[in-house]
Amino acid sequence: MSELFNQFDSSNKNTLMKPLADRMRPNSIDDVFGQTHLLGSDGPLRSFFETGDFPSMIFWGPPGVGKTTLALIIAQSSGYHFIKISAIDSGVKELRQIISNAERLRKGSVKTLLFIDEIHRFNKTQQDSLLHAVENGIIILIGATTENPSFEVNSALLSRCQIYRLLNLTDEEIKSIVLRALSTDLLLSKFNIKIESFEFLNSIAGGDARTALNAIELAIKIANKNDNGELVINRNILEKALQQKTAAYDKHGEQHYDTISAFIKSIRGSDPDAALLWLAKMLDAGEEPRFIARRMVIFASEDIGNADPGALTLAISVFQAVEMIGLPECRINLAQGVTYLASCPKSNASYMGIKHAEEAVKRAAGLIVPLHLRNGVTNYMKSEGYGSGYKYPHDVAGNFIDENYFPDRFEPRIFYLPGSFGKEKLFKERLELLWKGRYKKS
Repeated sequence: MSELFNQFDSSNKNTLMKPLADRMRPNSIDDVFGQTHLLGSDGPLRSFFETGDFPSMIFWGPPGVGKTTLALIIAQSSGYHFIKISAIDSGVKELRQIISNAERLRKGSVKTLLFIDEIHRFNKTQQDSLLHAVENGIIILIGATTENPSFEVNSALLSRCQIYRLLNLTDEEIKSIVLRALSTDLLLSKFNIKIESFEFLNSIAGGDARTALNAIELAIKIANKNDNGELVINRNILEKALQQKTAAYDKHGEQHYDTISAFIKSIRGSDPDAALLWLAKMLDAGEEPRFIARRMVIFASEDIGNADPGALTLAISVFQAVEMIGLPECRINLAQGVTYLASCPKSNASYMGIKHAEEAVKRAAGLIVPLHLRNGVTNYMKSEGYGSGYKYPHDVAGNFIDENYFPDRFEPRIFYLPGSFGKEKLFKERLELLWKGRYKKS
């Protein structure tokens, strides 16, 4: 490639010094792949391009789906004075200077478009410093974030911006972007490049065009021509070029919550295989194993409960093992716990029971303990009837007495309704036998 590179003149060489992903950045919305919900014929962004009038916006989406590209295209098509900053490197002082210059330009009828990459990294003070300028049209703000803006951007700034969510690119869209690069890029188009493993490339990219293009660029550097003069990019070449790809994951962001959600829902759905996959992704990305173990302890009571009371004991044991052993070996303890919990019969009866009871407490004017259930500690309390009439269940055969344990003037009702699986099936049968007026046989 170096010999071919030397054939280009100096101006082209400057362009070729840029990464492939930058060289292939679209210059118009018609060149953009994906995001048809925003850029299609009825999409809101397309209508802005047609009118040339753009509001302040926040682009929310994963890396490599076109947030920065759209901001650059807007700047190019609108004719606005364009400023790009990163929230990592900029502070309130720089923002005030930008706003001051924007006010001066506005007097000459020139609008300023401010693009802030990773806007979620701005603190509240930095975000607040933008409010007046955005509200009064001194600047048109475009913020880009990989995090859910409802969590990371304050409500005052959100109310002044339109929020548009960008989606991961499909496998076909990634393939189209790569093929276009091979055929149109100034450098790559000079080669006869053949990609034999788009499936693996797509698994690497994960819907991220930049990752796909970077992978191709790296692979080409180590690929050798075959007898037909082709540079063949197969799985082996890609693996050699990349060595390893860590799962996209932000331990403090939306990926964190999405992945743990998929993990818990897989266990709840009794799918140990899917649950193990999400567990492996979290561990590979550096998730704290104690966080995973804590969620499993909660799950054991919330979603299994008395269908298998041993689930809670095992989950606690897994948590203790994780603290005692640590990584990498504790992943085995986690895997044992995950497969057990996923394979258990499920019941949320205990969880729903406390929820219903809490709702009843909030609605009740007051829950007065009946005298026969009170503890008559002193002689005076006993004289007032505390504990009077209480019947001790262990004094009778079967250790059960049909007694009212509810508050005064509170109609007995069902809060705990056992399921029909595992240990709860026995509980259900027993409660139907003991409390015939309350539990109806099913």
